[in-house]
Amino acid sequence: MDTGIGDVDGPKAAPRGALACPATFPASSSPASFATSAEATMGRHLARRLVQVGVSDVFAVPGDFNLTLLDHLIAEPGLRLIGCCNELNAGYAADGYARAKGVGACAVTFTVGGLSVLNAIAGAYSENLPLICIVGGPNSNDYGTNRILHHTIGLPDFSQELRAFQTVTCYQAVVNNLDDAHEQIDKAISTALKESKPVYISVSCNLPGVSHPTFSRDPVPYFLSPRMSNQMGLEAAVEATVQFLDKSVKPVMVAGPKLRVAKAGAAFAELADASGYALATMPSAKGMVAETLPRFLGTYWGAVSTAFCAEIVESADAYLFAGPIFNDYSSVGYSFLLKKEKAVIVQPDRVTVGNGPAFGCIMMKDFLSALAKRVTKNTTAYENYKRIFVPDGEPPESEPGEPLRVNVLFKHVQKILTGDSAVIAETGDSWFNCQKLKLPDGCGYEFQMQYGSIGWSVGALLGYAQGAKDKRVIACIGDGSFQVTAQDVSTMLRCEQNSIIFLINNGGYTIEVEIHDGPYNVIKNWNYTGLVDAIHNGEGKCWTAKVTCEEELTAAIETATGEEKQDCLCFIEVIAHKDDTSKELLEWGSRVSAANSRPPNPQ
Repeated sequence: MDTGIGDVDGPKAAPRGALACPATFPASSSPASFATSAEATMGRHLARRLVQVGVSDVFAVPGDFNLTLLDHLIAEPGLRLIGCCNELNAGYAADGYARAKGVGACAVTFTVGGLSVLNAIAGAYSENLPLICIVGGPNSNDYGTNRILHHTIGLPDFSQELRAFQTVTCYQAVVNNLDDAHEQIDKAISTALKESKPVYISVSCNLPGVSHPTFSRDPVPYFLSPRMSNQMGLEAAVEATVQFLDKSVKPVMVAGPKLRVAKAGAAFAELADASGYALATMPSAKGMVAETLPRFLGTYWGAVSTAFCAEIVESADAYLFAGPIFNDYSSVGYSFLLKKEKAVIVQPDRVTVGNGPAFGCIMMKDFLSALAKRVTKNTTAYENYKRIFVPDGEPPESEPGEPLRVNVLFKHVQKILTGDSAVIAETGDSWFNCQKLKLPDGCGYEFQMQYGSIGWSVGALLGYAQGAKDKRVIACIGDGSFQVTAQDVSTMLRCEQNSIIFLINNGGYTIEVEIHDGPYNVIKNWNYTGLVDAIHNGEGKCWTAKVTCEEELTAAIETATGEEKQDCLCFIEVIAHKDDTSKELLEWGSRVSAANSRPPNPQ
């Protein structure tokens, strides 16, 4: 069953295929069936649990400690094992899959695999994604002995991997005893769903196939009790907020990335409609709020906001932020012109009104819905916006054969977006160019802003496309990022995916050039289409093109979106000048550079 825990609207099905995590998982109408003695194994139970919570694909790299467990995952009906080229990409793929389906899973081997996937798990933790990381561990008989095992750092202490995972997962289970394996596995998976964070499950390599009485029945579906608001606190929070907002002249509202984990997208839209406020999204919340809503201004990102958006937000005398994360990147080097005393900050379980009061145990979804019923409609901020708004201009027309400009590329990307598309934006200038895309209703959008790990998008594209098969995913990836994780294009071909990848070849780490330039930001140029052709090697459906001007780009996009290539992975290498960047990156880079280079405080 699909759970879609990551959807921003809760239990209701979302148009882009990400369904929401129900408070209860539907149980079979018949009592739980008994497993035969041979089937009453921990491996089967874990596999069944994954299917039950909505995982249909597990991204894995085999190693001697997890091979028996992988046999059980493969044997489970409804579960597909997808072999990845390396553990980092397996973790990124599980991240992307969790964004599409609501929960993801990966399986790796002990320590060498676990420490390799760790970076991806940390990224999922920062983005509040429920991800189940399964590691094949040492034989249960080796725990407590003085033995030294391979895949370790040469010490008889097997806890190094566990300690590494403790800071980037919300629960850790080391399963080396069948007596409590049932409890450990169930608690780990349910905790991932409840906390919307990754969990770590280590399974001793000799246990998956051993039968045990605790697994004699099929697992009973979870009942995950929904979190409830304190009713008195909710009423007090709404009353304080109504008084705060209704006395303002030109209030606005801004969606933040924690709207997803709070499952409050529909409640936010309800409040936007009832209040009449001008509304915007923070960059990391793009795609979580329909951009076709009335009074939608665009992206609020300080000095690099959508045109006229920052002016309206920062000049407001009250602003409601729903689920924000204010960090150095989202605040453009801490240069926001916002005042705490003007803000209502709504977090998933807490509301703060101005400098106070603050209210705990308040669920965002409940609060926004209740506020929508009480707030007075006020369209002043949007009316001010309409007075100053000037429509965006189009990039200058290209001369025949003129070298392709990046803004021309994204003009054409905009044209191919539909409700059946999704966009994956890699860390770099694609952040800024993709922010300017206007998303049709139903069009998905994902990027990793909080963690910002270059190379994330290749694995995430693999996982997202596998989880959202009703979408054709369009990925915009820089050459430097692609070099980090390029191998798993091969896995996309094995999975018969039909994504369109725009590889922007501008000769290096452009985003880092704009923060602090140096020779380390220049990379070796690859023949990227040649590389993908070599990976293709005649197996699967793949089409590549290299474009240097608008005429070639137009022809390539026409081919990629044509009927013949609808079921084909399309890779378009776009040759761009090394200094061709968005104006937003230039502004953002200089401000982040200033924040990074602040001198030490006087001692």
